[in-house]
Amino acid sequence: MSLLMAVWPSLPESRLLPVLQIARQDPSPDLDPWLRALGEFLQRDLSAGVSTDGASPLSERCQRQLQGLCRRLGQGGRKLKLPPVPDSEGEGQENKDSQQPGKRRKEPEEEPVSPEGERAPKRLRCLEKEEEEEEGHEGKRPEHESSESLADGGGASSITNQPIMGPEPSEAGQSLKDAKGLPESLELPKVIQDQVPRLQQLLKTLGKGLEGLEGTPPVELQLLQECSPGQVDLLCAQLQLPQLLDTGLLQLCTWLLALSPDLSLGNATVLTRSLFLGRILSLTASASRLLTTALTSFCTKYPYAVCRALLGPVLQAPGIGPAQTELLCCLTKDKALEPDVQVLMLGQISELPWKEETFLVLQSLLERQVEMPPEKFSVLMEKLCKEGPVATTSMAYAKLLLTVMTKYQANITEPQRLGLAAAVELNTTFLRKSLQAALRHLTP
Repeated sequence: MSLLMAVWPSLPESRLLPVLQIARQDPSPDLDPWLRALGEFLQRDLSAGVSTDGASPLSERCQRQLQGLCRRLGQGGRKLKLPPVPDSEGEGQENKDSQQPGKRRKEPEEEPVSPEGERAPKRLRCLEKEEEEEEGHEGKRPEHESSESLADGGGASSITNQPIMGPEPSEAGQSLKDAKGLPESLELPKVIQDQVPRLQQLLKTLGKGLEGLEGTPPVELQLLQECSPGQVDLLCAQLQLPQLLDTGLLQLCTWLLALSPDLSLGNATVLTRSLFLGRILSLTASASRLLTTALTSFCTKYPYAVCRALLGPVLQAPGIGPAQTELLCCLTKDKALEPDVQVLMLGQISELPWKEETFLVLQSLLERQVEMPPEKFSVLMEKLCKEGPVATTSMAYAKLLLTVMTKYQANITEPQRLGLAAAVELNTTFLRKSLQAALRHLTP
């Protein structure tokens, strides 16, 4: 499960879901709670942008172990905010104080500093400040209210200060099954909501196409690092990113690519969908140079997000036209794409139902002579040969066949050659003679 957590972006979702289904069917009454939690986190990654509030994957046992780990880290000088362990005498008084609305615990006003003189990480300081403000205004939180999960980047302090009642092992399967159906009920943290007007004004400035906006990303954009995918989706809606002009889009993407640390895969996926998907689907003419540059740049740094949120959805969209196909062909031919990204795109396309536009995009990609493992090539060839009987008059399919037989001649096995021969025999385009000549050059 840990391995799947590390490599899942390169695997097709249709293959991962059966694995999770098998994990849910484990009949063991003592299912390892961390294994269950990993399954929950993997399901959440597969469902980026979907709220999972109230369904924490961390059982009480996991929480206790995590709290112990945080205490050891805190003793090492990190000063993680942890609740004090109550003694027998002070426990009653502490419980009494916690029941008084608005009563705040006394906290040192100085920022946490380690013994070496280092300040505590900015994220932890922000979380501590947020928590103190919420305590002052709301008093004790309801026990059923869950904290932001670790999968969404929640800090250790939010886990230890709020009771989290995760599902019992017997409920793990149902929890995984229903993760995608949970309603969206997210709210932006106050520190981020307060910056929305400033971000809106910044985007209006970008929309005017003013110069001199290059350089370091505005500090407000760093707040994206503090958001879960669901919160980023909510923020994108408030900022109306799909309405941003192409000039502003390119500048915003330049800033996003300069953020450090990099965006999480979930957040990058949400941003890809918000910034590009609707914009591309609405094209009625060739994409502007600004849009093309923004998309190819974003794909170079966040290829998994682009493949997941853009490549498949655009190719599957009804009514896709020449403008969308041209842009995808430009994307797949981009010289900045690494070989593993080309293989990733090939795998994504192989999973989809093929149509005329798919042939064109696939040919643009395969013209780069993608270095793919034999199993990937076998899947490609099987799908290609199956399309022969239904694409007898397609010029795009004929060109794709010709590209495969000329550029991947050394990879084609005898069974695959026979499949290609059957497809060529059915072809009725004017490229048939060229296809037959290329077929004769294949090693029998």
